[in-house]
Amino acid sequence: MPEPTTQNALGKSKIHDAVSDKIIEIVSEIVRNEGAHKVTVRKIVNELGRTNRVFYNRFANCDEVLKIVYHNAFIRIREHTVPDLRDREHFFQFCIHTAVSVLKKTYAIKWQFRQYLFEHDSETEEERQWWNAIIKKYYQVALKNGFVRPMDEEALCFSIWCFCRGYYSNAIAREIPAEEAVRYFTFGFTSLLNGLMI
Repeated sequence: MPEPTTQNALGKSKIHDAVSDKIIEIVSEIVRNEGAHKVTVRKIVNELGRTNRVFYNRFANCDEVLKIVYHNAFIRIREHTVPDLRDREHFFQFCIHTAVSVLKKTYAIKWQFRQYLFEHDSETEEERQWWNAIIKKYYQVALKNGFVRPMDEEALCFSIWCFCRGYYSNAIAREIPAEEAVRYFTFGFTSLLNGLMI
């Protein structure tokens, strides 16, 4: 029975099977322990106990696997954004809790992917669009419930995105310990939200 195939970005048929999933798992582990910049085909196939051909029958290069691992990590973060809209205070706490929770998870991911992200900035555009839609959605609910003042939605979304992304980048570049980064971020994000709330 032939192995199932998928199309890669170049349109060539590539095998997708249990070995493909194992390669993704191996790359996830390398990223978690050493960082994305340490992922090589040699390291993957050594861990897999197979030849380069097995890898290249499934993926065009390491970047293709890293893109999957990076995307999967952020999908897991997205799944935990469930709003609490009972009243103004719960909504406010939900926003802070979500932002801090995302910071903690993102901090680890961005630390592991720091070099990769500098070389593949387009990966963040999909994230920006997803969060832009979520921020707008929650802002509209908060506005409807009288929790926040009316303002320019696009400017708000862009400002929050820039605040968070800039904070992560600066904290990682300065190698601020995660606990300290969370403390400073919580202070800054709470101050930002206080300016929005009625």
